[in-house]
Amino acid sequence: MSISTTSFTFVRELVRAESAIVLEPGKEYLVEARLVPLARRGGHAGVDAYVADLAARRNPADLKLVVEALTTNETSWFRDGDPFTALRESVFPALARNRPSRTIRVWAAACSSGQEPYSILMTAQDTPELAGWKIDMLATDLSQEMLDRARAGQYSQLEVNRGLPATTLVRHFRRDGLNWKIDPALAAQVQFRQLNLVRPFPPMGRFDVVFLRNVLIYFDLATKRDILHRVRQVMAPDGHLFLGAAEMTMGVDDAWERVPAGRSSVYRIREEQRTCVP
Repeated sequence: MSISTTSFTFVRELVRAESAIVLEPGKEYLVEARLVPLARRGGHAGVDAYVADLAARRNPADLKLVVEALTTNETSWFRDGDPFTALRESVFPALARNRPSRTIRVWAAACSSGQEPYSILMTAQDTPELAGWKIDMLATDLSQEMLDRARAGQYSQLEVNRGLPATTLVRHFRRDGLNWKIDPALAAQVQFRQLNLVRPFPPMGRFDVVFLRNVLIYFDLATKRDILHRVRQVMAPDGHLFLGAAEMTMGVDDAWERVPAGRSSVYRIREEQRTCVP
């Protein structure tokens, strides 16, 4: 039995209020699939009974679980390939020519269970120009559950099969029972922090690279514009922004320009919009 209109409306309004993510009509199947495990865990007969209980009690911790369940996205290692090639062959070498501190700051926003920030670090290690450099990596997500998984750095065989070359697996992971555990030295380079992209950012400093991939597609135009504006405030003037293949800044925030990077492209702040790094 599918989720009722009343339950779907309650959930979509909750998710939009807390995360600004828009669940359009037609996403009922997704809401039901994500909430079935929570309903079963709570001993409810089904999703509608679970949502009715949520609406009656409005327990903040339970409501948070629903928001996290609906805002957790699929991920994989070196997702889509080309952005990481561009990072290794174009972006990192360009930054290396202009960073006397020999440090590059990277922010992986909406990092989910950690595959993206770890993939970025592996890419940095494969970039000859960065030999001996420090990668200062911040990885954030709305979901504390995903952050805990990312911080643990433990992945199933199915998860490592999704985009991780065998040679990379051998170099950066070790067996841990039936799972794989990421190299502690690599994991130690990442600072994981909970962050809601639609809220004001905490003090973060400036970043040379920001990965904000496959996130903006879930927001309405006003929210996209606001997020891109605030990302500009934490970017180095010559920084690089990576978006998903279906995302763009044109018509959203024209202070950005799209520039080629190998077979991929990145976004830079237009020169007339740049400010000096304090």
